[in-house]
Amino acid sequence: MRGFEFPTDSNVIIGLDHADDAGVYKITDDIAMIQSVDFFTPVVDDPFSFGQIAAANALSDIYAMGGVPKTAMNLVAFPAKNEDGSVLRKVLDRGMDMSVLRSILEGGMDKMKEAGVVLMGGHSIADKELKYGLSVTGFIHPDKVLSKKTIKPGDSLVLTKPIGTGIINTAMKKGVVPDNTVESVTAVMATLNKTVAEVMADHPVLACTDITGFGLLGHLAEMVTGSDTGIEIFAEKVPVFEGTREYAEKGLVPGGTKKTRAFREKDVIFSPSIDPIMQDILFDPQTSGGLLICVENNMDHRLVDELRQKGVESATVIGKTVSEPKNKIVVI
Repeated sequence: MRGFEFPTDSNVIIGLDHADDAGVYKITDDIAMIQSVDFFTPVVDDPFSFGQIAAANALSDIYAMGGVPKTAMNLVAFPAKNEDGSVLRKVLDRGMDMSVLRSILEGGMDKMKEAGVVLMGGHSIADKELKYGLSVTGFIHPDKVLSKKTIKPGDSLVLTKPIGTGIINTAMKKGVVPDNTVESVTAVMATLNKTVAEVMADHPVLACTDITGFGLLGHLAEMVTGSDTGIEIFAEKVPVFEGTREYAEKGLVPGGTKKTRAFREKDVIFSPSIDPIMQDILFDPQTSGGLLICVENNMDHRLVDELRQKGVESATVIGKTVSEPKNKIVVI
């Protein structure tokens, strides 16, 4: 979209000129609206779980901005049509029937109810490839919006979920992941970032983003670029799903990892101790990942302790913001 001339409005707090997790529009002096949309193809076989994960993933953008999601619209692409081309009768792709779609929507609704979000409607189309997600609207005070671009040197970085879902999902497609791992990773992907957002509202949080399709290092690069700040990541502190390294060593690394790495490698300096497998894991694209929170360093352990007390067991300090080198991520 480079070179486009976008419509402007003085009430836009965060828009297309400021790449972030969601757009923010000021309605009154006390209320701003947060808008986001996200959908994707299945990452697990169980349709109900897929619906849960897709909804949790879409809602996460609102939480990352520090807001509260309130309404949502379903977005559905489903491989269903009659032989004469009409829609929603006979499914021709992969033997699906309408019960699959119903189960996906039920999974999404389950997470919307948990989040306190009202489903307002949606849109569906017939497509050869199944896709599901949400358009979400939330609210926040205009002065309390969290951006990914407001980091400064001397603070701590807290991650709230393990990474490795891209690699494990790739291994799932090969049928080599044991059921207990599938269940545990699915449960984490389906977990809302609601509790995290509620806890961090009571702490001196300076910036936030959710870790999704560009992986941990890709999203960190979005934070640090143009910030006049650097980031230092402690690789051994980063929580990683069990089995991730094993599958990565077998070459079960998604294409998105390589694309993000090729695009963002210039922004990252790896210590010689960080082997290529760990580098792949740090670039691994995530589905419904955790929040990456920049918090004042004297409050980081208090934030982590409270998160763990509230059930966010993987919350960990994984790094810090530094003065030098500016606009770079150093992984040690």
